[in-house]
Amino acid sequence: MKQITFGTSGWRGILCEDFTFDNVKTVVQAIADNIKAAGEQEKGVVIGCDTRFMGQRFVEAAASVVAGAGIKAYLCERDTPTPVISFEILRRKAAGGINFTASHNPPEYNGVKFSPSWGGPALPESTSDIERRANEMLGKACYRELSIVEANKKGLLEYINPRKEYLKDLEQKIDFDVIGRLGKVALNPLYGTARGYLDEPLRKRAFPYLIINDRLDPYFGGQPPEPSEAHIPDFISLVKNDSDIRLGLATDGDADRFGILDEDGSYIEPNYIIALLLDYLIRVRKLEGGVARSVATSHLIDAVARKHGVPVYETPVGFKYIGELICQDKLVIGGEESAGLTIKGHVPEKDGILACFLVAEMVASEGKTVRELLERLYGEVGRFVTRRDNLKLSPELEAIYKDKVNAVPAEVAGAKVTDVIRIDGTKLLLADGSWMLFRKSGTEPVVRLYGEASSEARLSEVMAAGRQFILN
Repeated sequence: MKQITFGTSGWRGILCEDFTFDNVKTVVQAIADNIKAAGEQEKGVVIGCDTRFMGQRFVEAAASVVAGAGIKAYLCERDTPTPVISFEILRRKAAGGINFTASHNPPEYNGVKFSPSWGGPALPESTSDIERRANEMLGKACYRELSIVEANKKGLLEYINPRKEYLKDLEQKIDFDVIGRLGKVALNPLYGTARGYLDEPLRKRAFPYLIINDRLDPYFGGQPPEPSEAHIPDFISLVKNDSDIRLGLATDGDADRFGILDEDGSYIEPNYIIALLLDYLIRVRKLEGGVARSVATSHLIDAVARKHGVPVYETPVGFKYIGELICQDKLVIGGEESAGLTIKGHVPEKDGILACFLVAEMVASEGKTVRELLERLYGEVGRFVTRRDNLKLSPELEAIYKDKVNAVPAEVAGAKVTDVIRIDGTKLLLADGSWMLFRKSGTEPVVRLYGEASSEARLSEVMAAGRQFILN
């Protein structure tokens, strides 16, 4: 039996192989024991799921274990976005949340994500404790259960629908009157949890919009529920061929990631969206604070921060580190290249719904397309072009990978290496402002190579040098 391992966003596995009811109940028991060890069992736990197979069954199984531990379970009535679960944890002052989601992973996966009482993804000290407890119990059926009927009788179970309160809060953070000037918007929740969240604020105001993929489909239309360019060809075609659409807004399966299409159907990299929103929030919204980005995220953000004289916090990959800074009120915005962001005063968790509406507000307020806004920003702070490739390692290369990245050369791609950052992977900063990052996958023989430069031509040189360094 495989050991339980929490990654950047919880424990994930393939349904019926690793992700079984026994294993899930064992992990939930470990979470309940972690909560009791912290003395927070009186606060209750929010439990929800995304739109994957058996989601609601896993929610009820978790509730039976949580109730068996004497902790009240607040069960979401329907599939619920990850940021909404975070919001509800904070609103109820709960001990935490258990979320059954595999986010943007293919449909055969599911996962358990634990968020403690501060609302963000659990930090390593928490997940390490949960891992240890779960692995000690694996295969021993050490979980204690109370049936849903008994839990209800004892007041240890309550069904909730956090949608109304979340949307009410969102309307305090987004200027929908400004969005009303935008024109027709296209929406794509990718068969996921943003159904009824992306469209409701527009529907109630009778704003023009068109929505696709807004029904339940655990197969996600045959694509992973990831709003990246490769997985939304139908949405790109829709926006490209409808001249009335001003903007395309998409979210992933659990609505914590975003995907943005300009009015011509062109996909805008999340890196650039974070930088544009940082500039907008400081320049137009007058918000004060710094910006956090993961080590793999564009330095265009750093250039915007220099323009406004605000600090940049570079974090390991994993939104928990950005969420922690949001809780400390240090940030205007925090984001990752993998299409996650949140802002000052909001939940310490990625929120794709918030991100989509922020972009809509920005475009409507500025009266320009996203591409026009980006070109204007390039004119002010310089051009940045970024890319990510996956490099497959042979067994021989995997054996020497660690030694290789521990002995980086003094010069790469014709430029001097000015600094090496090892907070997560190995990042080489080059004298001309270019950079590359090597991050080894924890589950497969793959190295993720990230690179950035001031032009496509220079980026190609940087990426080629990175590939050569790793694969030769």
